[in-house]
Amino acid sequence: MFKYTIVIATCAIVATYAQFTCPKNRGQFEDPIQCDKYYECDEGVATVKYCPDGLVFDPTIKLINKCDQPFNVDCGDRLELQEPKGTTEYCPRKNGFFTHPDPAICNIFYSCINGEELEMTCSGGLHFDEKSGTCVWADVAARTGCGSNSNKKLNDGFQCPKETRTDKNGQIITHPNYPHPTDCSRFYYCLNGIEPRQGQCDAGLVYNEDVQRCDTPDNVPECKDWYKDDEEKKTH
Repeated sequence: MFKYTIVIATCAIVATYAQFTCPKNRGQFEDPIQCDKYYECDEGVATVKYCPDGLVFDPTIKLINKCDQPFNVDCGDRLELQEPKGTTEYCPRKNGFFTHPDPAICNIFYSCINGEELEMTCSGGLHFDEKSGTCVWADVAARTGCGSNSNKKLNDGFQCPKETRTDKNGQIITHPNYPHPTDCSRFYYCLNGIEPRQGQCDAGLVYNEDVQRCDTPDNVPECKDWYKDDEEKKTH
């Protein structure tokens, strides 16, 4: 009975392959349903093949290896894929570029090759877009939940504003600074725009909001007398 079952299953597999008709005697041709499945034809006989997990078949590629990243390939109606073979939370499939598993972290992503991940970071306040496989402006990526952990507060109540800050050239500031409300010698900065930290200027300097760094008091009108009391103490 067991041998009979194996024979039936084998026949079913052969029959499935036999349904594909090679358009040409030789070549590689896409499966009409599954985007990472294709057929290699030799003398008109089709052999089923699969792209490495995470890659899909692109019939327009002229090279022998026609498997590529999904964002480079128009699968059309070939929507089905093989079962994922990824082994870590960073690599849900063995190959490809994937978002950070924490939806609040949008500037970090992972490049996976054969299941081995490499952490990568978008620069300049950009967010990773899985559809294009690149870092793009936040409004282009349109990802939800980004920076949702920005509700973290310091002991004095400061938390990073949700709005992104840009420099004079219109570029997003990755780690923006903010003035302290009562202490001219201190300031806040937000790592990746979401993680609050407190900074301290060197002795004799005050924070200058206009240039986003510590400066001499003479250049910051509202803080020009910040060290006046200390100077008076030294003269008496």
